[in-house]
Amino acid sequence: MTGSFLEQAPINPQVQALYDEDLAESGYVWNVSRLWAYQPETLQGLFDLMSQAFKPSGLAFRQRGILVTAAASALGDSYCSMAWGGKLAGATEPDLAAGVLKGRDGELSEQEKAMAAWARKIVKDPNATTPADVQALRDAELSGEQIFAITAFVALRLAFSTINDALGAQPDPQLVESLPKEVVDAVTYGRPASAK
Repeated sequence: MTGSFLEQAPINPQVQALYDEDLAESGYVWNVSRLWAYQPETLQGLFDLMSQAFKPSGLAFRQRGILVTAAASALGDSYCSMAWGGKLAGATEPDLAAGVLKGRDGELSEQEKAMAAWARKIVKDPNATTPADVQALRDAELSGEQIFAITAFVALRLAFSTINDALGAQPDPQLVESLPKEVVDAVTYGRPASAK
């Protein structure tokens, strides 16, 4: 069982290292790792690029989680919604994470509301953004450097999610079992969890 549309990738030292990292951190190999076993170097490069893009924003993990959760839910990506909804819930509260997953941002700061709205716009229709949308980010006290950083970060996350979704990556049952009920209940879209 690979948890995606592709068969198991051949094991080589890079793939084994990817799997070993999952086992050490989570106690199981993630379905997304099984999928990316076809190109573990590309996965590492993409993660490095995402970190490089986000770093100039100077924002905290909470804001990173809000961006990913808002973008993943707007895309309808159940896997990243659950994974990052769980991370956001751990960094804040399950109700806040569930709210972002549902597009309800009442518990966020004004800056975080602007960032969540921007992430959703990037996913839904980047050609429909306007100077007024960027001004809303400026009004929320984000600099041009920060606006570029979060835009690049969300776009790279979108590329990652698009590959996962197109190739059928399913949320891991162990992931789903580890999440707060509020997060699981908020993700009513995308692919269901794979079987154990």
